[in-house]
Amino acid sequence: MSILFSHFLSNHNEISPQEYEFTEVLGTIAVMPKKLYVHGNIPQKRLKSVAIVGTRKPTSYGANVAKNLAYDLARQDVVVISGLAFGIDSIAHRGALEAGGLTLAVLGTPIDYIYPRSHYSLAEEIVKSGGAIISELPPGAEFYGKTCFLQRNRIISGLADAVIVIEAAERSGSLNTAAHALEQGKEVFALPGDITRPTSRGCNRLIGQGAIPYLEPQDVLEVLFPPRRRAKSLQVELPLGDSEVETKILQALARGIVQGEAILADTGLTVVEFNQTITILEIKGRVTALGMNQWDLK
Repeated sequence: MSILFSHFLSNHNEISPQEYEFTEVLGTIAVMPKKLYVHGNIPQKRLKSVAIVGTRKPTSYGANVAKNLAYDLARQDVVVISGLAFGIDSIAHRGALEAGGLTLAVLGTPIDYIYPRSHYSLAEEIVKSGGAIISELPPGAEFYGKTCFLQRNRIISGLADAVIVIEAAERSGSLNTAAHALEQGKEVFALPGDITRPTSRGCNRLIGQGAIPYLEPQDVLEVLFPPRRRAKSLQVELPLGDSEVETKILQALARGIVQGEAILADTGLTVVEFNQTITILEIKGRVTALGMNQWDLK
């Protein structure tokens, strides 16, 4: 049973996927939605994003993994995308919210209906936290149960840089999302599970077909943010800057230290010194920003 998202009706936005850098990626999927209807805020710029999907009836193992994964990714400013359904979907949204991160929910129903009804308050919380509820179906549109939910899966995977399946039976909508992700050239992760559990069979089969086994958040972060520079040999001449502070930062980067906090710890610089100097080095073309407070030499 669904519930009308009534008090947001006057606030929903109608956008073209090409309108925002974040949603432009939908132009590369097989069937691009003509319009998106949105309650809340979609990021205008492209941010690293992961879809977390799975069974509606997770084990405690799957639920804990999904929540901790969403929490850890959100803490790293990764956008968590899911479908607002029972089980893994809602757990992923809540994990991101608890981390103070950004999460987006893609509906299989019209934008003015929330399904399931019990997730009405979760939808409100997502919007209030700066995220969004998204549908390709306008208010009042007719929809056809399972078909619409399967169609929306291409949007979930299409918006994400990677898809992670946390528990899925052999016949599962989550596997449909994974199939879309593979067609779209996205990385697919699957949580390994007990071979005797029905909710592990879909994931284990995905791994057998080439999906990456999900073991810890770092597995996903390394795909999203591949290390661009390995530590240099001591025999390699380290770069010099135009000041002592510039040299400290450049040599830390040359040794493979790219995270802002790690550079501060390595160099002993203050936050003000680091921020001022890294900006100057970027203007000079000596360094490039990787996002997530990470830097690298040009």
